[in-house]
Amino acid sequence: MLLSMATQTAPDTAQVARWFHALSDETRLGIVGMLAGGECCVCDLTDALEAAQSRLSFHLKTLKTAGVVRDRKEGRWVYYSLNPDVLDAMAAFVERAKPAEGSNGCGCG
Repeated sequence: MLLSMATQTAPDTAQVARWFHALSDETRLGIVGMLAGGECCVCDLTDALEAAQSRLSFHLKTLKTAGVVRDRKEGRWVYYSLNPDVLDAMAAFVERAKPAEGSNGCGCG
């Protein structure tokens, strides 16, 4: 499990691949965009994205398995939110991947 950014180690490439696979679909990106505004009930996501609940359940499961979203059950409803620890780790990975200023590639020549 990922730790806070202060104590976090770099994720392995398999985990990074799961994150980016989870974000490689327009519907899932729409879900992430909605959840950026805060926690949402699955019924709200269904209405806003005009998608069947079964289709959204598949996409939410993909995002949850990758760790990008979390869920909590309250009564008969399930609420989803973004996982800030994973988003921080993803941002750190992308930041490390940026070439240094003045870099001309892999440094092989």
